Amino acid sequence: QVQLVESGGGLVHAGGSLRLSCQASGAIFSIDVMDWYRQPPGKQRELVATSTTGGNTNYADSVKGRFTISRDNAKDTVYLQMNSLKPEDTAVYYCHARIWLVNMVRDDFWGQGTQVIVSS
Repeated sequence: QVQLVESGGGLVHAGGSLRLSCQASGAIFSIDVMDWYRQPPGKQRELVATSTTGGNTNYADSVKGRFTISRDNAKDTVYLQMNSLKPEDTAVYYCHARIWLVNMVRDDFWGQGTQVIVSS
């Protein structure tokens, strides 16, 4: 029905940067919210950044000033620019979207996850 495909993870030294991308495809009418979550090793999944259709953004305190979420609505794509990375940013990063389908049902969808490893 709908797929979220992520890319851009990898291994980086502390202080480095990575850019994650997530593109939605399928029977999409419109997309409300697109978020990035992460799950550090041995910990619960946590919200990192949110972007609404209206352009509002919110960030976890731990990433404010370092991460930037942006959207290309024409491409149904959300990005997460991560700068000044720290070892504690190491996690599997998941894209999430709340989507109105063409049959006018709204549902939540998740990407498969992309690994980010920050070495000290």
